[in-house]
Amino acid sequence: MNTSELLKKALNFEFLTMEEGIHLHHHAGTDELMFIANEMRKIHKKDTLGIVTWQIDRNVNTTNVCVANCKFCNFFVPPTEKFKDKAYITDDETYQRKAKETFALGGDQFLLQGGHHPELGVEYYEETFSKLKGWFPELRLHALGPPEIVHIAELSGISYEETLTRLMAAGMDSMPGAGAEILNDRVRRIISNGKCSGQEWLDVMHVAHKVGLTTSATMMFGHIETIEERFEHLVRIREVQAMRPEGSNGFKAFIPWPYQDDGTLLNRVKGVKNNVSADEYIRMIALSRIMLPNIENIQASWLTVGPEVAQVCLHAGANDLGSIMIEENVVSAAGAPFRLSSEQIQQIIVDAGFQPQLRTQLYEFRETPPALEGKILAV
Repeated sequence: MNTSELLKKALNFEFLTMEEGIHLHHHAGTDELMFIANEMRKIHKKDTLGIVTWQIDRNVNTTNVCVANCKFCNFFVPPTEKFKDKAYITDDETYQRKAKETFALGGDQFLLQGGHHPELGVEYYEETFSKLKGWFPELRLHALGPPEIVHIAELSGISYEETLTRLMAAGMDSMPGAGAEILNDRVRRIISNGKCSGQEWLDVMHVAHKVGLTTSATMMFGHIETIEERFEHLVRIREVQAMRPEGSNGFKAFIPWPYQDDGTLLNRVKGVKNNVSADEYIRMIALSRIMLPNIENIQASWLTVGPEVAQVCLHAGANDLGSIMIEENVVSAAGAPFRLSSEQIQQIIVDAGFQPQLRTQLYEFRETPPALEGKILAV
């Protein structure tokens, strides 16, 4: 294969095969990948070329009880007598308090996720979503994820489509790409054997796009996966995006992030550490843009790689820095040490030479909320 020809093919927004992507991973220089990915970003974002988007939301967990037993997760507790004092299901008072705090800080959304609780079927989530929307009609619910949808559907004895349709009717606005990890089942059997298969994850997303639900996609890498399995993951995501119905957003964004290893079972028992360097992360951001020409937004994960690396990613194909995350419990429990305020995330964008723009989950620009009056920065 010829590296220059493959980069030209990418710049024409052609789909590279898995083998072609792997070739670029092994043979293209970081500067080459950054240049091509940045040019692709410019084409995607031609109407908002100098803008990098960001968001204010809060990751709220419905429950920490989970039967998935992921070996990279320090957050969950199993539904056993031994852990009953640590187990919780979030109550109404807590939801209301957290929503009010979120609005006071300029946020507009809950990223609402939790464990695979063995007793919480679709009715629980319908009731929870309906109550939240009744209390706070303006609150956006970016909720659950394909593994949770599979779990809820199986527990309730209904299809993915009925599950999603009922949840949307109750107030679910969009769905994150949680639980993708790596979509190869060799990997999933080792790190998340209690979760849905890779194909089930993709099937849920296909149905979500069919019923008009906007979603995102993720990849957690840097653990036991091979390079081949990383690129298989990207191609499978791209294929589902290509099948979305006309007029559907499908995957509105793609977010790759490195496995966080602090105290995880995967680290303690298997000795698997996160060895993803800054250069490797920047290359994966660029390669994600190159391999996913049909996904408009690529988000850099400042939470897991830090603001300096995320800043470089804005010149390597990324156009978004995600949320300041008023609250985040799952990834942080595995060692992600970084925190940013509204002012800090904007300053990172400005220092990279871009104009920060507050957005919604649908990547629509938000007007400045009262909480941020005087705090919006300009280049």
